[in-house]
Amino acid sequence: MAVRDGIVVDVGRVEGRGAREIDAAGAVVAPGFVDIHTHYDGQAVWDGRMQPSSWHGVTTVVMGNCGVGFAPVRPGNRQPLIELMEGVEDIPGTALYEGLSWEWETFEEYLTALERRPRDLDIAAQVPHAALRFEAMGKRAAAMEAATADEIVTMARLAAEAIRFGALGFTTSRSINHKSVGGTLTPVYGSQSDELTAIASAVGQTGTGVLQLITDFDDVDEDFALMRRMVEASGRPLTVSLVQFGGRPRLYSTVLEQLARANEDGYPIKAQVAARSMGMLLGLQCTLHPFVANPVWRSLAHLPVAEQAARMADPELKAEILRAQTDEKIPNVPGGLRIHRYEIMYEFDSIPNYEPAPQDSIAVRAAREGRTPEDLSYEILIKDGGRSLMSQPFTNYADGNLDAVHEMLVHDHTLPGLSDGGAHVASMCDGSFPTTLLQLWTRDRAHDRLDLPFVIRRQCRETAVAVGLEDRGLLAPGYKADINIIDMENVRLLNPTVHYDLPAGGRRLLQRAEGYLHTFVSGMETYTNGEETANLPGRLVRGPQKRQPAT
Repeated sequence: MAVRDGIVVDVGRVEGRGAREIDAAGAVVAPGFVDIHTHYDGQAVWDGRMQPSSWHGVTTVVMGNCGVGFAPVRPGNRQPLIELMEGVEDIPGTALYEGLSWEWETFEEYLTALERRPRDLDIAAQVPHAALRFEAMGKRAAAMEAATADEIVTMARLAAEAIRFGALGFTTSRSINHKSVGGTLTPVYGSQSDELTAIASAVGQTGTGVLQLITDFDDVDEDFALMRRMVEASGRPLTVSLVQFGGRPRLYSTVLEQLARANEDGYPIKAQVAARSMGMLLGLQCTLHPFVANPVWRSLAHLPVAEQAARMADPELKAEILRAQTDEKIPNVPGGLRIHRYEIMYEFDSIPNYEPAPQDSIAVRAAREGRTPEDLSYEILIKDGGRSLMSQPFTNYADGNLDAVHEMLVHDHTLPGLSDGGAHVASMCDGSFPTTLLQLWTRDRAHDRLDLPFVIRRQCRETAVAVGLEDRGLLAPGYKADINIIDMENVRLLNPTVHYDLPAGGRRLLQRAEGYLHTFVSGMETYTNGEETANLPGRLVRGPQKRQPAT
């Protein structure tokens, strides 16, 4: 394969010599991965490294999902947008207050600010519904509050302007789990159909753009009726988030059936689905763990993690903490999840296992050892100086395996997504989804593995085309030279680790991978064996892109 000026110019038998040549014998050569569901809206302002995504072969990210973001914005609306992002996406408010430069008010000015910083991958933005509501409705922007006709006109106009300036699409949320850090529902929850269809119509009148939403599917028929109306009003494609809910484990199958019917009827609606279970990472370094509400443990919460673990190793203090332990709900956890569900809590060993067997749960292990699950989880928490982790999946694991994920991944009308790269930084680390697709789904799973070409096509080309980026996702003449060279025998995820490198010293979980030999963005190498190079060729992508002529 030959590359010139950031474009693939030849594939197959290539004549002549290159200024630089790489022998990829024995490796997989694939396009760069396109992650269409991230939340780097803040990080992209202050950081040129879109990690963890760029460690996992991702060369393009799309942000502004789920109706949250930071433009358009008047100065008086900055705080509500930060509080919403902190609550919905678990990004520390202190980091956002410190890191956001607020060089913008309009969406165009936000894109211009993003363009000033080179990056290790390409970024693209979408216009979020919450920002439009605050801009048009001011203090009236609240869940279930109907917008006036004039306010709807304003939102529609602003959305269309954002698309013309270079936004890839418009996003919204219908999830009751989406709340600000203060517990207030996202202002877009319960927005009326006329508001959403008017915005969709305005987007459609630009002749481009995509639509994205998240919903709890409390009424599948109603949700699909709305999505059909939005697609019909706009003539634009739509994606919706889909997971297996623990309390409604077969609902995803109903949604898949509705997707098939919608596409048969001519409505281009796809579901974004995850590569594995989604849940919380638990540990002394994280936002949550089984003792986070324990009144005795809380007297240690201000201490450094290593000191917490050392103190907790004292048998007398351990006995006191265990006596004070109660099975309380922890506030602000999605779906009111009880953090003490030991039957679905698992220890992370040196190699993270994202499909653990039910007999490996903390509850079953504790019973086998003749002890309480609280005692076992306590022991795990203080391992390795308090750096050990446990996981508690709350979606995509209702059956104790990933069979439902397999069904969603292979459906004709789904796309890999939902990594939330840049978000949930103290409790999750799902920006590594692309590596899970490679490691677990094409190589390591005991059954129902996926073919590597299928996974590459889905994660590279189909994701790119779904958001209008037709210039990437293929290694063929005229396409963007975003390239991964992967050692498939040795590709693997490492355990997440906690770093205090956000603005204002904010905390985040990061997860590296092994096996990515070379990653190129626009023909320039950004990572070699997982380590950064000095190159930052990534740029802001404005609007849909077409394949370039190969010269």
